[in-house]
Order: sequence, then C-alpha cells, then structure tokens
Amino acid sequence: MPGHDMTIAAIGGVILWFGWYGFNPGSTLSAMDIQGIGRVAANTTLAACGGGLSALFYMYPRNKVWDCGITVNGFLAGLVAITCPCYWVSPFGAIVIGAVAGVVCILAVDLLEYLRIDDPIGAVPVHGFCGIWGTLSLGLFATGQYGASGPTGADNSAGAVVTGLFYGGGVNQLIGQAMGSLAVTAASLGVGLALMYAVKATGTLRVSRDGELEGLDLHEHGGTAYPELVGAIHGVGPEQKAEAPHTIGLMAPAKPAY
Repeated sequence: MPGHDMTIAAIGGVILWFGWYGFNPGSTLSAMDIQGIGRVAANTTLAACGGGLSALFYMYPRNKVWDCGITVNGFLAGLVAITCPCYWVSPFGAIVIGAVAGVVCILAVDLLEYLRIDDPIGAVPVHGFCGIWGTLSLGLFATGQYGASGPTGADNSAGAVVTGLFYGGGVNQLIGQAMGSLAVTAASLGVGLALMYAVKATGTLRVSRDGELEGLDLHEHGGTAYPELVGAIHGVGPEQKAEAPHTIGLMAPAKPAY
C-alpha cells in the first residue's frame, strides 16, 4: 500500500526534527555552557539538512522523481547520526556526517529488501544503521577543540576533550566507539530474537493469511484507516461502494435518495 498522505508524513518528520532540539541541546547538561548548546543546535540542523539533501539527490537517478518519503527518512537519518557526536564536531563535520547518513539509510533499505526483511517505515536503516554510523563518526570527526579544557570554559559539561582520527587523534576513540556499538548491537539482537521467538511460540507473531489480505486495520481494529486509498487501489468509486463493499473492506453506505 503506497503512502496515503506525504504531506502529513512530512509534517510528522518535521515535528520529530523540532523535538531533536530538546533532545540534543537539552542533553548538554549545563545551561551555563551556552556556546556548547548553540554549537549542538547548529550541528543538529546542519546534519539533518545534509541527510535530507544527500538522500534526495542519491535517490533521484533511480526513479527520476524528487522523492519526499526518502527525503524525510534522509533528514531523520542525519538527526540520528549527529546525536552522538553533536558536541564535539565542527559544522563541516556535521554536514558530512549527515550526508553520509542519508546514503547509508538508502543502502540499508536496499539490504533489508534484498534479505526480504519486512521494515515498511525504514526504522532499522534510520535508527539502527545510521545510529551505528553516528557513534563511529565521533571517532573520526571529533575536532579536539571542545571539552573540559576547550574554548567553552570551565563550565563546560562535556568532560574530556575528544579528538578523532581525521584530526590527529589516532584510532583509540574510534575503537572505543566500535566496541560500544558492537556490544549494544549484540545485546539488542540477542534480546530481540529471544523475545520474538517467544512470541512466535505462542502462535501470535503473525496474523492469518486472510487477515493480511483483508488489511490489518479492518481485521485487527474493525475499521479502515485510509478508506479513500482503499477505494482507489481497487478501482471502486463511491457509486460502487454500496453494491460491492466486500471488495474494498468498507461498510456499505446508504444509497442516496436521489
């Protein structure tokens, strides 16, 4: 089923973007570090823009359309990626991190589709793959300018100075980031698999084939979420809905008096 309303989807994405300013600058831990909060907010914005634009332009040669859906996922990918290194990287680094995340998101979607893993909203590409890229990017793009002895002063709450590989800091930070990502990924995968196999053992992991064909909104909740789209897919107009409601999963409306 195609997206029913990309305007609403885009607004939802922008609301998430807006919320990220509480998420990232709000995590600075000390409002006295005003320069740090400003830098985090700026980096968050730049990474989101980089992710949305890179996803948009990377996808265009495939389908020759300016894809709104992938653009929304792209700027969300940039937001996810910059969440880890937002305090320690420069504006240029933020743009690069976001731009790479936009492409990583699309490649991860391709991988899941190739593996026939169902993820209709791209949650694993955006939050999983791009989250890992974001944690690794700290070990690459941290400039070494910001931290306890950085230019933001004694009230800085970020702790020790962090310097990434591309700024002469060596590989120690990158190795630490990779070990952390590996540990979290392995733990999440193990617990997730155990939970899903436990649910599968109860026979409730999947709905019936009839339920899938009928549509989960109707089968599970007793109503259609997008009736205008269901009618369009089946090629049924308003005048046919009363005569053949079973073909579109709708209750038969009353026939007009005229």
